[in-house]
Amino acid sequence: MPLHPAAPDDQGGLLDAFEQVVQAIVDLGWACREEDFEKPTECPGWTVKDHMVKVVATEKAFAALPREPHGPANRAEVRNEFNRMVDLEVAARRQWTGRSVISELADFHQHRMSQLRSLDVDLDTEIAGFFRERTTFGDQLRAQITETWVHEQDVRTALDRPGNLDSPAATVFTAAIVDALPLVAVRDAGIEPGSAVVLDVTGPVLARAGARVVEGPEGRPVGEALFSGQDPEGGEPLDVTTIQLTTEALTRRAAGRRTRDEIHFTILGDESVGHRILDALDVLGPAAS
Repeated sequence: MPLHPAAPDDQGGLLDAFEQVVQAIVDLGWACREEDFEKPTECPGWTVKDHMVKVVATEKAFAALPREPHGPANRAEVRNEFNRMVDLEVAARRQWTGRSVISELADFHQHRMSQLRSLDVDLDTEIAGFFRERTTFGDQLRAQITETWVHEQDVRTALDRPGNLDSPAATVFTAAIVDALPLVAVRDAGIEPGSAVVLDVTGPVLARAGARVVEGPEGRPVGEALFSGQDPEGGEPLDVTTIQLTTEALTRRAAGRRTRDEIHFTILGDESVGHRILDALDVLGPAAS
């Protein structure tokens, strides 16, 4: 079945989703006491305040604005140049109060949304990505929504203030994960041809999507999208494994915040296939940490 609620697919809807998810973080920040900003989160080495700085840094990087003067990096190891830049932004604000950080985010976000809504671009317009690669405005916007929503959930978990699991940003996140499933099944989980896996997200965002693995050119396995868990071409029966989990469990696993053993799920079918998919489902970890 399609996602319910459906993910926005037009420019206005995506901009609304981005505006709402950042505003949710701003609202959480204004409700924090100063000591709340220093609470640890499920992202190792990161506090609530660090996540809020990450959102500021990402928005300013997307806007191609000058960054804060760099201090020493926040962590000894980073995964790529973008994360190195973010760590430097966090380090530059290490002595700031949480209120100062959230004030910066609130002020800049209001300005940035006005700017984004007035840009003469559409979702297919090519722009420079964070790594100086060409991307489209739509793909960059979706990436920011998914990443920012992960940070919102990081903050909510640390503050014990759950919410927004059915927000527009949550649907964009869920759509990104189910769309990645065919590639995850083949490249990362190593599922063999003749098998299929169905991801059944039980809510608050409801989704049912899957991937089957077939033998492609030169005998190499290829992952194909599978909607219902049945071979649409009426070929040989597939060995179908279904993984049931909530939106919250999917978020924590796909963002690399919790391991397979730290989330609740149900597997119907081949447990080995289900475990391999869940172990490989850390598809947002490098970008969102």
